[in-house]
Amino acid sequence: MWLLVGLGNPGPSYARTRHNLGWMVVEALAEDQGLSFKEVPALKSLVAEGPQVRLLKPLTYMNLSGVAVALALERWAIPLEHLLVIHDDLDLPLGRLKFAPKGGAGGHRGVLSIIGALGTQEFPRLKLGIGRPPAGISVPDYVLSEFEPSEWPVAEKVIETAVEALEVLLSKGLEKAMSLYNRRDLFQN
Repeated sequence: MWLLVGLGNPGPSYARTRHNLGWMVVEALAEDQGLSFKEVPALKSLVAEGPQVRLLKPLTYMNLSGVAVALALERWAIPLEHLLVIHDDLDLPLGRLKFAPKGGAGGHRGVLSIIGALGTQEFPRLKLGIGRPPAGISVPDYVLSEFEPSEWPVAEKVIETAVEALEVLLSKGLEKAMSLYNRRDLFQN
């Protein structure tokens, strides 16, 4: 059993922002697998459950994501190696995704919250590139802004490819997913 956590912020004003790319991926995976989300107040999250996976969208807002993740791990007794956090990443260009078996937060406050709540960095992630903000735009403003119309085709390709990659993860494991998807540049497809 895997717990796949898509990071994002609740509410319609955040739905199509760069910071909600993790949410968009778990929503697309749920749709692909015929699963639907329901609110679970005890977990402060929206949850979709399948035979080999639980999908989680924390409702705590990004900077408190660790609260929801810790509650879910405790409730379902899922080991850290079967937790995958899916989040936007400024250090990867739009059109790239990368699995990482562990690591620091890289400035991402949602990931930092999870590290703080769990007391460890030893959990896998799927990083979804959004690139750096243009000159004159702050990081908070950039991540909370919607993708430009010209970026949507690439963002949609990232979501589609991330769903394929997660299906490989679920059927063949993290190492196989890493070997197949970490070097792909979606601009070339």
